[in-house]
Amino acid sequence: MKRNQKEGASSMSGFKGFRKRRKRKNSGSDPVIPSTGEDLRVALHPELEKNRRVMKDLFERCYDVTFRPFRIGKEIEAEIVYIENMADIKELNDHALASLMKASLTRPEEIEGFLREELPVVSAKPVQTFDECVKQVAAGDPVLFIDGWDRALNLGLRKWEKRGISEPESEPVIRGSKEGFIESALSNTSLLRRRIQSPQLKMEEMRLGRYTQTRVIVAYIEGVVNEGVLDEVKRRLERIDIDGVLESGYIEELIEDNPFSPFPQINVTERVDVVAADLLSGRVAIITDGSPEVMTVPLSFPTLLQAAEDYYVRFTYATAIRWLRYLLFFFSLTAPSFYVATITFHPEAVPTEQLFNFAAAREKIPLPTVIEALLMEIAFEALREAGLRLPKIVGPAVSIVGALIIGEAAVTAGLVSAPVVIVVAITGIASFSVPRYALGFTMRILRFPLLILAGSLGMVGFSLGLIALVVHLATLRSFGMPYLSPLAPFRLEELKDALWRAPRWKMDQRPSLSPNDYRQSPDQKPGPEQGGER
Repeated sequence: MKRNQKEGASSMSGFKGFRKRRKRKNSGSDPVIPSTGEDLRVALHPELEKNRRVMKDLFERCYDVTFRPFRIGKEIEAEIVYIENMADIKELNDHALASLMKASLTRPEEIEGFLREELPVVSAKPVQTFDECVKQVAAGDPVLFIDGWDRALNLGLRKWEKRGISEPESEPVIRGSKEGFIESALSNTSLLRRRIQSPQLKMEEMRLGRYTQTRVIVAYIEGVVNEGVLDEVKRRLERIDIDGVLESGYIEELIEDNPFSPFPQINVTERVDVVAADLLSGRVAIITDGSPEVMTVPLSFPTLLQAAEDYYVRFTYATAIRWLRYLLFFFSLTAPSFYVATITFHPEAVPTEQLFNFAAAREKIPLPTVIEALLMEIAFEALREAGLRLPKIVGPAVSIVGALIIGEAAVTAGLVSAPVVIVVAITGIASFSVPRYALGFTMRILRFPLLILAGSLGMVGFSLGLIALVVHLATLRSFGMPYLSPLAPFRLEELKDALWRAPRWKMDQRPSLSPNDYRQSPDQKPGPEQGGER
């Protein structure tokens, strides 16, 4: 029993169990398959039977892997290996199998010319090792083995189920594109290609994950991208050694600059237009197969407070909304702790009449103000999480009704005061104005230490918390780029797309990140001389 358990465990790690079985089954003339996935880079054998036995041992106990033997031109033996429901069976039957069976071939020497000139499969590519064959079959592509040919043919006829393209629910806009990325990397790259129709848009592929072999694509615009950032992205991705990558969040945690910072250092979005705009600004995009979220680097803090719609509406409206967003972000982060510090340690700062109202509201409350605020913040976060995890039909209703009932009941029971409920509610509403979910989560986390500092040391603790926060942001980097850029280091020219949104005809220069300075001609201000009234 122990021996069987050991062999089963070893078969899950680098094909060790497979090597043991092969040594017992193979004769001395068979190809020897070593123990690790990397060592599977062994050349295929010209004899079909030996290749078949190796592939069947590799895919042993895989019920969905199909081995389909047939003859090419009634003379040459061949076999197609594919996974059901991952291969395009109709194309495989109508084009590949039908053409091969009708071919008038009698010798293996004629195969290569026929495959190159007459096989009606555009994406067919030859493969030479068992490692390549295993990867292609596992990815969904049928692989053709032919007796007398020391190579195999990847037919490239994979067909995966995927959902349709729709608007990202987490980043909605009123005006602008409604297209969002999906879980297919090939579909996502085609969406980008449709937006940026230039051969300068480069896409380099790599595989991450020993078992998952997840396709990761690095996209950038040659001549616009910062080469230093591009090299750093490739270096960090190449050093990843992990058994599997199931979502882009795996990669994000392994390549960010400061893993202990609560602030996001990589921009994550489902919007095609946002990624296209980042590429045109000199950034690098990382597309992960199986994830609708695409990452772009480097990231600066002002970018987190910018919405895609800012660039589709008039600049006056976009600037006003952006300033309001900055104000609400600061209010959401500091309002509860400022209220606690003022009421607890500095009541003289409150107008007398209002102070009497606060005192009357707190007359029967047994808890300190800081504990009140902490309890209400925790209750609010619990309701928010409940609304997210519940089914969409009942989630919003439960959140709203729960907040009303809990708030009213807590005030009536004398557990918390009405002003605390109001402050926490306004804080929660303000947090929803942040367009990036990752930054909103950061605010939710940072509110609690600020609350504790304000409740312990008053305005001194509140000020120390804000100073520590600013110092941390000033020292943070995203792939070498200062996190507070263009605020620190200060770049006046780039403030037109940070603190405010300048008119389109004034945004002629790219960020200093890109070596390509100009994105448009500088003299494009509209007016009567451009064809209007004279």
